[in-house]
Amino acid sequence: YKKIIKEVRAVLRRVYGLFRVEQGATERRELVGKLEKQSLDGQVVYLRRILSTHSSTRERFAHYEEFYAKLWKITGKPSKIIDLGCGINPFSVYLMDLPKLQYYAYDISEEEISLLGQFFKQEHRLNPSFKGVAEILDALHFAVLEKLRQVDVCFLFKMTDVLDRGKGHKVTEEVLRRVPARFVVVSFATRTMSGKKMTAPRRRWMEWLCQRLGWKYTLVEIPNELFYVIEKSE
Repeated sequence: YKKIIKEVRAVLRRVYGLFRVEQGATERRELVGKLEKQSLDGQVVYLRRILSTHSSTRERFAHYEEFYAKLWKITGKPSKIIDLGCGINPFSVYLMDLPKLQYYAYDISEEEISLLGQFFKQEHRLNPSFKGVAEILDALHFAVLEKLRQVDVCFLFKMTDVLDRGKGHKVTEEVLRRVPARFVVVSFATRTMSGKKMTAPRRRWMEWLCQRLGWKYTLVEIPNELFYVIEKSE
């Protein structure tokens, strides 16, 4: 019994992480509701608070602008982005420095997709050059992935453990192959769930995968997170 409980907990930690807690979700709902009454400038305070309700975006927050600036130097400034397993990362769109953007956010969480839908409508009203789409999507449905709109960049932040579940990396490879984007940005934590710094944060399997498929990759690192910016061959 104890072994089963331990193994189930280990799977849940890998798949869902430790950051999806009801307290954060409740606060996000309240903050998104307040966004509707704000101007573009007035939103900033609330968006910062929203990003602080999730462990991954909270860790990234102080480095978002630096990260996006480095990323666009590699990919060029995109006009279309897909964010798979997006969580609340799309609330950082105001830090991307992209005056015209189509942003497609996908996740399996109805709660987060609903909040993003509200947010995207508000952003489009204040800035008509921004278009956001938030929809439920399971990245394991490969046939659906292939039918998504062609974009410049796809985000796949801290998703490989969710996709592969400790059974090799074939699923991640299929997602990378099928998602219709020239660049795919895959990120990994550089600390363990307990907060200890990893001794070998680079994922050699990802590098071998890119070499085998003839894809180029560039590494970008911020505290606690490592990004592989993959350019897929034509």
